[in-house]
Amino acid sequence: MPRPPGHGPDYQVRRQKIIDTAAELFARQGYAATSVNDLGRAVGLAKGALYYYIGSKENLLIEIQSRVMSPLLSRAREIVALDADPLVRLRLLSESLLTTIFHRLDHIWVYEHDYRSLTGEALHALLSQRAEFERLVRGLLTEAVERGAFRAMPPRLATLQFLNLHNHTYQWAKPGGRWDAAQLSREYCDTLLRGFGAPGAVLPDLEEKAAAFKRERPDLPLDPEAEWQIDPPAA
Repeated sequence: MPRPPGHGPDYQVRRQKIIDTAAELFARQGYAATSVNDLGRAVGLAKGALYYYIGSKENLLIEIQSRVMSPLLSRAREIVALDADPLVRLRLLSESLLTTIFHRLDHIWVYEHDYRSLTGEALHALLSQRAEFERLVRGLLTEAVERGAFRAMPPRLATLQFLNLHNHTYQWAKPGGRWDAAQLSREYCDTLLRGFGAPGAVLPDLEEKAAAFKRERPDLPLDPEAEWQIDPPAA
């Protein structure tokens, strides 16, 4: 029996294209100012056909948010679970977050500016995802304090400093420009290390360890949209 049209590969490809186009429009014009007719003209579909793919305008906003948070949160959980120094995991998480920002600038813009337009369960789900990501970051920072690498500080404030240093990058980052995700992560984490470091603590060479991780485990890419191979590489 053939699959229903809504589950076919052509449907999914077209639907994703609509979501990406909507992200571009919302980032440029604003979610509230962009009508369904605007989006229909941009993707070449009448309103009825457009609703077949997106369900509703709010659902489109949910999909844009999910395109950012679902892979990022999944990758963050995997990085946090690695058997590595918490500072190294912070460095890897930093680059993973920045990679998402560079790859999905329009989606990030919408994510940061228009999430309050969501309501009910959709808003609750998004806020829960944001809270979980913050908990993962806070957990690594707390572990670094407990191991004596970072000085004692309020975990919430330390988490906000990490997030503030990263999350506004979308406002000025340019793919293919002067800096890429890895370069910015190196600079951001160096700033954090110098500011958070405990007096007299011997801190690891994060760049050497991050480079070693990427070199030795190419099956575990930092890009949240790439798949991880759960089995270790053959010896």
